[in-house]
Amino acid sequence: MKKFILSLFASLLLTTAVWAQSQGAGSKNPVDLKLKFKKETVDFGTTKFNKPVTVTFEFTNISKEPVLIEAAKASCGCTVPNWTVEPILPGKSGKITATYSANAVGKPTKTVYLKLKGVDQEKELILTGTVEN
Repeated sequence: MKKFILSLFASLLLTTAVWAQSQGAGSKNPVDLKLKFKKETVDFGTTKFNKPVTVTFEFTNISKEPVLIEAAKASCGCTVPNWTVEPILPGKSGKITATYSANAVGKPTKTVYLKLKGVDQEKELILTGTVEN
């Protein structure tokens, strides 16, 4: 009986380890199975202090069903995202814009978190650039 329980425990442990590896670094974000982005990181170049700049993230629905963006939220209040609000049909394109206020001199990196209806995991889109005086 001890050998049976030990054997059962070992096989459970091995199965869990194999499953965890298959879910790890090689797995795709579920959003990537629905939307194909032209660029997931957009560099807005150089702008002046307090001169807002807008970047656009373009995508295509590569799934076989309509996709609805539930929300797009920014990593801070200095970035405001807007997005295609209608369902995006298979093969059709949409966009997300993000306007950064450029309220700090330097090389900002801002993130927009994209949430699709029916998908728990968010997609991160990055905007970066340089703000000068």
